[in-house]
Amino acid sequence: MKWIYLFITLLSVAISCVPAKKYNDLVAREKQCSDELEKYKSSSLDFEGKFKDIEAKHAVLSKEVANLKADTNDLGNKYRILQTQYDKIVDQNEVLETKYDKLRLSGAKETSLLQSDIEAKNLELQRKEDALDNLEKELNGKLKLLADREQRVNELEEMIKRKDDAVMALKTKVANALKGFENKGLTVVHKNGKIYVSLEAKLLFKTGSTAVEEEGKKALIELAKVLEHEKDIEIIVEGHTDTDKLASPASPKNNWELSVLRSTSVVDIMIANSKMNPAQLMAAGRSEFHPVDSQDKAKNRRIEIIISPNLNELFEIINK
Repeated sequence: MKWIYLFITLLSVAISCVPAKKYNDLVAREKQCSDELEKYKSSSLDFEGKFKDIEAKHAVLSKEVANLKADTNDLGNKYRILQTQYDKIVDQNEVLETKYDKLRLSGAKETSLLQSDIEAKNLELQRKEDALDNLEKELNGKLKLLADREQRVNELEEMIKRKDDAVMALKTKVANALKGFENKGLTVVHKNGKIYVSLEAKLLFKTGSTAVEEEGKKALIELAKVLEHEKDIEIIVEGHTDTDKLASPASPKNNWELSVLRSTSVVDIMIANSKMNPAQLMAAGRSEFHPVDSQDKAKNRRIEIIISPNLNELFEIINK
């Protein structure tokens, strides 16, 4: 028992003697991670906002298409009614002209009345023809607008489907690559158009440590190999802790710092062991404030790797 007390005393002395330079380096690294977190948090929120904007605009375009179809049907009905009236007036005009021919010799007065009637019918006929022409032009305009809107809606739906299919295909590739770690604290899910790879801390780190263990390193390398050729994605690596407070004066000195340093350790391993573009990755720390299970602290101590599709093509279609 005395040897245990002596070992603990020596360990405390060793920890308290961490060189100031190493501590300062860690503080600088924490600041750099915090700056990058703010930058990429803004980028993540912007992408989520844009994706919701796409869904809202898609709904608006779909509603406009439905309204245009209703207008088109209404104009078509009016056109058919006018055509029927026009045909009826043509028939009446022919009857009047026949009567006129018969009664032409009956007298100047009757002929004059009949002539006036014919002229009135001709004027009405001309108005109907003009109304038909205007309705036909309006109908053609509506049909063209309807075709344009349907094309844009179809393009959006096709693009969204391709993105969803690509995300699902990538999720399958990721799940297959990490199948050997399924019962070791690793899960892969598809949610809100993104892929969430969650790794419990027990797979990656010892208690309070920021160094990745060998078993966890294997899982991260497998994931990096799957993602290194995916150029159309953004990746956020989030560190999460439980609510237990850190009491060490050395780094990491609190859960915020621990979560950030763990996420940067994961990013370092993925970049060092693959051809991934560092510009696609962001390291972030969530500390203890996004738990997934209030009853099980172990599940809250985790790394979440969030894989999001690039939505630039969708924005280009909307902004046409």
